[in-house]
Amino acid sequence: MEGQQTPEGVERRLRSTAAGIFALLSLAATGLVAGPAVAAPAAGPCALPRTDAHHSLGLDTWNTAYPRPVRDLDAVMVFLSFPDSRPLTRPAELAADHFPATSHFFQRASYGRFTLRPHPRQEWIQMPHASTSYAIQRDWEPGRRAAYLRDALAAADPVVDFSRYDIVYLVADPDAPGVDSDATKVVNFETPLRADGTDLKRVVTVFERHPPDRNVLAHETGHVFDLPDLYHRPMDGKGDWDTHVGDWDVMGSQFALAPELFGWHKWKLGWLDRQQVHCVEEPGSSRFTLEPLAAAPERGVSVGTRLAVVRTGDNSALAIEAREATGNDGGTCTEGVLIYRVRTDAVSGAGPVEVVDTHPSTGACPDRSVYPPLADAPLGVGETYTVPGEKARVEVADRTRTGAWTVRVTVP
Repeated sequence: MEGQQTPEGVERRLRSTAAGIFALLSLAATGLVAGPAVAAPAAGPCALPRTDAHHSLGLDTWNTAYPRPVRDLDAVMVFLSFPDSRPLTRPAELAADHFPATSHFFQRASYGRFTLRPHPRQEWIQMPHASTSYAIQRDWEPGRRAAYLRDALAAADPVVDFSRYDIVYLVADPDAPGVDSDATKVVNFETPLRADGTDLKRVVTVFERHPPDRNVLAHETGHVFDLPDLYHRPMDGKGDWDTHVGDWDVMGSQFALAPELFGWHKWKLGWLDRQQVHCVEEPGSSRFTLEPLAAAPERGVSVGTRLAVVRTGDNSALAIEAREATGNDGGTCTEGVLIYRVRTDAVSGAGPVEVVDTHPSTGACPDRSVYPPLADAPLGVGETYTVPGEKARVEVADRTRTGAWTVRVTVP
């Protein structure tokens, strides 16, 4: 069970701070879904349309309620203590739990196109009430969460100029008795807060233990960039959370062996351009080579295709990419050509991406994988697979001397 991979906030009316600094109105998981849009440049015929689904994976427009990481972004880390506990860890140590690792993750994932610049505060900022009074937990009672956010932002405002930052991380003292490490999440505000002349549209509330779970901040920051949860949360809280994508994306599991963001996510975020996406438009066979998704581009060498797409409906497609043990995928259990379904009308947590298991009767790495049945999902050289329900056949013909994968896709 991926206890630290949490859905975003639930709707609640908040009071303003006693000092009247912030106009805290409401926070919601879905409040920012249908925000303003800007057209995606030259997306192409395989770019599915963005829908009203929360964190829709549509690519024809960008929801401007979220920052798009095609420029460098600045993030402030605010460290919160409580009167019922004396911190055992310095803010600098907690900052080092997450940075530079999180910045390195995104720098590799974006092929150097994006840098996340952290600005950790060096002091503890004390909250006005005991940590136990906020009843912090995974499925947090909205009123208690509202009180926590109101108090945290009011306490930080005198020393933090929020207008300087694109992202806000509120980091709680992990040793305070009322802090629950299962409660880390992103909270969206239906109506942005005004602070220091700028709008705060969301904050990341961090309650991680020291040291934290691997890649937890990369996962939560992905939500800040309008990426959905890819895990499946069982209705009764029991069962396996990783049946949709297994190890194959950090938005599915922060513990993943191959946490590189899917090629579809990179396309959405602006890190793949149209020349790196092969759109299979016509019936028949299409042969192409795929560069490993996580491989860093060589200086002075033009990058080939990283992602292939077969559109299967108005809001659905098959995506095909090559995954190998390099970059963010350095710990992967298997290598090969990965196939997955994309649905742009599926909300965060409801299966917007599902990996196709091309070896359904076997698994891999039971001692390390978050979901061994999908750990061997990619096709290897010489293997062919017809995707159920789609009538698309994918064949991995060979590997080139440079390590690219030669693929043939046949569509009726």
